[in-house]
Amino acid sequence: MIILGIDPGIARLGYGIILKNNSRISCLDYGCLETAKTLAQSERLMILHDSLSKIIQKQNPNFLAIERLFFAKNAKTALNIAEIRGVILLLAQKMNLKIKEVTPIQVKQSLTSYGRADKKQVSLMVQKLLNLKKIPKPDDAADALAIAIAAWA
Repeated sequence: MIILGIDPGIARLGYGIILKNNSRISCLDYGCLETAKTLAQSERLMILHDSLSKIIQKQNPNFLAIERLFFAKNAKTALNIAEIRGVILLLAQKMNLKIKEVTPIQVKQSLTSYGRADKKQVSLMVQKLLNLKKIPKPDDAADALAIAIAAWA
C-alpha cells in the first residue's frame, strides 16, 4: 500500500510518500510545496491544491495521512492551517483516498516511543526506519514522512 503523509502548512506544505509492504516500509518520494507570502490566501490554497493533485495522480496513493491540529499559539497560524487542512481533506475525499489523522504526540510515540521527543529524534528515526542515507530536509518533509509512518505503524 502507498501512503501519502502531509504536514499541512500554507507557506510550506511537507509531503512524504511511503510504500508499506507487510512489515517493510520504504520511501518513494518526499518534498515541500511552497507559496509566496505576497499572494492572496485563495491563490496560495489553489496552488497547493493543484500541486498536491499532481502528486496524488503521479504516485496513486491508497491512503492520505495528515497531522491533526489541536491548538496553536497564534490564531492566524491556526486559521491558515485549518484552511489548508480543509482543502487537503476535500481533495483526498474527491480522489477516493482513505484518510487517517494523527496528532503530533501519536507521531512521536509511534516513531520514538516517547510522546515528547524532539524534531531531531523523530527525523533520525525517519531516516533509520526508511533506510535513508541522510535525514530528509527540510523538516516539513521529514515530518510528513513521520506522519505517513505513524499513521499505519
